[in-house]
Amino acid sequence: MSQSKSDILQGTLDLLVLKTLDTMGPIHGWGIAKRIEQVSEDVLSLNQGTLYPALLRLQQRGWITSKWGTSENNRRAKFYALTRKGRQQLEVETENWKRMAAIITRVLQAVE
Repeated sequence: MSQSKSDILQGTLDLLVLKTLDTMGPIHGWGIAKRIEQVSEDVLSLNQGTLYPALLRLQQRGWITSKWGTSENNRRAKFYALTRKGRQQLEVETENWKRMAAIITRVLQAVE
C-alpha cells in the first residue's frame, strides 16, 4: 500500500466490523481491532479514534448492541454483538463491496 497502513476506504470499516462480529460473536473493541489486524496480516491497523466512533455509529443504526462484561484479562470491557438488522446489513454491505470491487477490476483491466 502506498499510503499509511491505517487508511481505510470510507464505509469499509463498517463492513469489517460487522463481518468480525459475525465471525467471532460478541467481542470487545480491542478484540475487534486485533482480529482485523490479524486477518489483514497487519496491513490494517485500527486506533481507538477510528474504531470507537464507528462502533457508536453502528450501535445508533441498530446494527450492533453492546453490554458491559469482563475481558479475558479480568478487566471491565464493553462487548459488542451483531443484531438481526446488522446481519442483514452485512449481507447488503458485502454485496455492495463485491459489486464495487468487480467494477474497479473491470476499469483497471480496460486501462491495460
